[in-house]
Amino acid sequence: MLTERHLEIFVALAEEEHFGTAAQRVGITQPPLSQGLRRLEALLGVRLFDRERGVSLTDEGTLLLPHARRALTALRELRETGAREHAGGRRLRLGLAPEVPASLAAGVAAAPVRAGERARIGMVTASTAALLGDVAAGRLDIAVIRHPSVLHGLAAGRVILLPTWILAPAGLTDAGGTPTRLPVAVRPRAEAPAAHDLFVDTLASRGRRVETVVVSDERAGLALVAAGQAVLVTADETLTATGVERREAADPPLPLRLRVAWDPRRPDAERTAETARLLEDALARKVAR
Repeated sequence: MLTERHLEIFVALAEEEHFGTAAQRVGITQPPLSQGLRRLEALLGVRLFDRERGVSLTDEGTLLLPHARRALTALRELRETGAREHAGGRRLRLGLAPEVPASLAAGVAAAPVRAGERARIGMVTASTAALLGDVAAGRLDIAVIRHPSVLHGLAAGRVILLPTWILAPAGLTDAGGTPTRLPVAVRPRAEAPAAHDLFVDTLASRGRRVETVVVSDERAGLALVAAGQAVLVTADETLTATGVERREAADPPLPLRLRVAWDPRRPDAERTAETARLLEDALARKVAR
């Protein structure tokens, strides 16, 4: 098997042109250096040095020397990168459902570091279905997902209920503050089927006829509200626009249900579960305020 030591012997001997000096440079004695060179030549199937008149590169050796140097440089950079990764602490790959408000998402992502973990946070936003797939595949360590969801063997913490608000066009509500004759802007059902169905069923629990209109995100939903064409339920207390009224979603309650999920089958699952609890606590503090 070709090793880094083989390449070091090749480069040192090519530059020093002397077996003894090259052996000192590599940190070995001359016999192991000669043995290593013979092994390298056997692996490559070529003669690298002409030993009849001192030590000089053959044509094949001259051709291969730049490749050996690049390989050694790449290995050195690999080690240096690994050392920096280790010095920077654990890498935590976090996924968040897009329904999590931006200010809360920032607090959740920062929770492990604020708790004293030496972690470098990488964060992505994706649908609950995509997040669950990424956690199961090992592309993410932890995900904050909508509840209910089919976990397929993943672990999840307690359900956190975030309060929500109904955004409606100004002047288009009845005496009780309920928006009249407007569809509800929702994200595609495929993103979180069970959570989507629970939301729609809860809306219909008061005997109201529920119509929905699919939007790509809450900004698109807000645009429809401002245009007088839809209402929107959001957990983002800062989301608003001119001509939009806001009231708490209390009749019926429409909380955003969230859970923190991870894969208990992974080798570091116990440590990941501890980090998941930190994220849960960050979510729960939002509810308590």
